[in-house]
Amino acid sequence: MSEQLATQPARPRGLVVTGGLIGTAAVAAVLNAIVATAAHALGASHDFQPLQPSAYVPFTVFGVLAAAAAWAIIRARSTRPARVLRVLVPAVVLVSLVPDIMVGATAGQPGTSWGAVVALVVMHLVVAAVAVPAYQRLLPLPTAQN
Repeated sequence: MSEQLATQPARPRGLVVTGGLIGTAAVAAVLNAIVATAAHALGASHDFQPLQPSAYVPFTVFGVLAAAAAWAIIRARSTRPARVLRVLVPAVVLVSLVPDIMVGATAGQPGTSWGAVVALVVMHLVVAAVAVPAYQRLLPLPTAQN
């Protein structure tokens, strides 16, 4: 049996990473659906478009994939990728909250409420909380350079 395992081709790393990123995006989207459902149950208007799956699912998938690309670039090009990411990840998450806060401050969309805006903020945090550990496993940083 060990001979059979030894003769099987190794699974390409690219497929593992791709599958992991698809899974990461799916988990983040499902968790964001739970956040949106909870927000609606707590009184957020169904008219608030950002809490509709047609709005948050594509943004979730794009965010996971774009951040993975940035992580991979930093991992490949930085002499101290862990240090860069320790600063950059929280900074990017904070900057990503600015449009949400602006929507709340301006009531710029139908159905806007601060409860709905808080749900959007939580969604950003959920994506980061799911994606960063996934990137650490799928795109590990070199330990000698941390």
